[in-house]
Amino acid sequence: MRKKSFEYQHYNHSIGLAIVHLVFVPKRRKPVLKSDIRNRLYQIWQELATDKNWNIRACEIAPDHVHLFIEFPPTIPIHLIVRFLKGRSSNFLRKEFP
Repeated sequence: MRKKSFEYQHYNHSIGLAIVHLVFVPKRRKPVLKSDIRNRLYQIWQELATDKNWNIRACEIAPDHVHLFIEFPPTIPIHLIVRFLKGRSSNFLRKEFP
C-alpha cells in the first residue's frame, strides 16, 4: 500500500511523520543484487513492511547498492528498522541463494 502524499500520523498525544532514506551496500560493494536476488530482496522487504505496518515510499535496487525511503511510526528507533530489514533479508537470502 503506497501513499501518494505526505500525511502526518496522529497518535494519542502527538502528531508525527517519520520518513528515512537508507542506503545499503553489500560487502566490498560486490554487484550481487541482480535478477532473482533483487526480486526476492524487494519481496522480503515488502512482507516485512506489511507485518510491521511500515510504508515503503520508494526502493531502488542497483547491483551494488540499495536506496530505500521508508515511513514508520516515530516511536520506533531507526536502528531497529535497519536491524529488521538487514537481519531478515540476510537470513532469507543466504538460505535461498547459497
